[in-house]
Amino acid sequence: MAITDSQFSTLKATDHGRSTRLYRAAWRWHFYAGVFVIPFFLILAVTGMMMLWIAWIDGRDGEKTAVVPDGAPLAVSVQADAALAAVPDGKLVQYVAPRNDELAAIFRVDNADGAQMVVVDPYRGEVLEQFNRRSGWYDWADSMHGELRIGVTGDRMIEIAASLGIVLLATGLFLAWPRDGGMARAFIPDLRARGRQLFKSLHASIGAWIAIFLFFFLISGLSWAGVWGGKLVQAWSSFPAGKYGDIPLSEDIHASMNHGPKEVPWALEQTPMPASGSDKGSDGIDGPVDIDSIDAMARKIGYEGRYQMNLPSGAEGVWTLSRDSMNNDSVDPTSDRVVHIDQYSGKILADIRFEDYSLMGKAMAVGIALHMGTLGLWSVLANTLFCLSVIFLCLSGVIMWWKRRPAGQFRLAAPPLPADMPLWQGAVVVGLVVSLAFPMAGLTIATVLLFDWLVLSRLPALKRVLG
Repeated sequence: MAITDSQFSTLKATDHGRSTRLYRAAWRWHFYAGVFVIPFFLILAVTGMMMLWIAWIDGRDGEKTAVVPDGAPLAVSVQADAALAAVPDGKLVQYVAPRNDELAAIFRVDNADGAQMVVVDPYRGEVLEQFNRRSGWYDWADSMHGELRIGVTGDRMIEIAASLGIVLLATGLFLAWPRDGGMARAFIPDLRARGRQLFKSLHASIGAWIAIFLFFFLISGLSWAGVWGGKLVQAWSSFPAGKYGDIPLSEDIHASMNHGPKEVPWALEQTPMPASGSDKGSDGIDGPVDIDSIDAMARKIGYEGRYQMNLPSGAEGVWTLSRDSMNNDSVDPTSDRVVHIDQYSGKILADIRFEDYSLMGKAMAVGIALHMGTLGLWSVLANTLFCLSVIFLCLSGVIMWWKRRPAGQFRLAAPPLPADMPLWQGAVVVGLVVSLAFPMAGLTIATVLLFDWLVLSRLPALKRVLG
């Protein structure tokens, strides 16, 4: 049941104690952060679950299409010819090896109409399926999850929401923590409560249970974002090209291989690609350098089951072999590996493994696998439970607001601002730290304060609606 407007107004008047004022100030920040964050968190949770289960059940690119084994698989070149025949004027770009003997092979073939994914029976050379690349429900959810399907603007909006999510998390923990001792009480809901108090108790306890996981998901997600991740974190955590040794480098970076959603390991995205055409490298291929000999080399140097082969692009392009848990190639991020091979000599120019990453690169390789739930069924189930918990927190927050709002009114009805804010200097310091650590959150906070000063202070009616 909603409270009356006069009851709501007296909240501020009865706000006498210092601890109560601090509580109400934190509640006010938590409320406003939630107003912005809740719609985005709901989108992230729903699309995250979509990707989890689509990848587990069907695969992102048809890689879980079943076949019946019949002797030894045909040569990769024969399978590739079948894929090329299905796409007029096509150019072979990528080969994805089957995870096991009972699954189909996948080829990416590009032509004037775009990229096509062709699913081929490796034993009979028959095309089983063909579809536009990145056209499935997984890709729709991936685009919505990362950029709301509107490009850079959506990426920035998601980054703001994730950054303000840190504020939401910190204030939420402060509000939920027991004031009279007994830390365990924060994790135990009061199921005897009714109405708004029951939702408040469940909201607080579930939030306490998932707090550390929410922080992990926010930080790992922000590491993908354009500003905090791409400009601040990834730039100094990338694999240094100097580790390649004395080999020629291309003007392209690994991110040029992404072709839409990110496909290469996080630690390599900003690292220059090696270039073909020199006498550098080691362990070359004896004989012709083609898709069959490259596949044979991949198996020889330790690639088992599913791996991805990208063909050279241009005169300086290289053959690239990769296994990356982010792309569901394996369930073990510590087995991530990228090998570049000179397209002319067949020599290995670079062999980059998990142990070669920086500490942050290793953390992201494992973190992304946890974030995406690619470590097996247990991680799919765990991430699903987390997503459902986030959805409950969002919906219960809305329900609590609905029950607390002044009766018959639909204004935001934020918790009243304490008349004498205690420890306001500390709040300013915290705000500055958050702004420096997460620039998009800082920019948003500054914008809101400026809007309040320039607009709301001069329009009392509007301030009443938003306040």
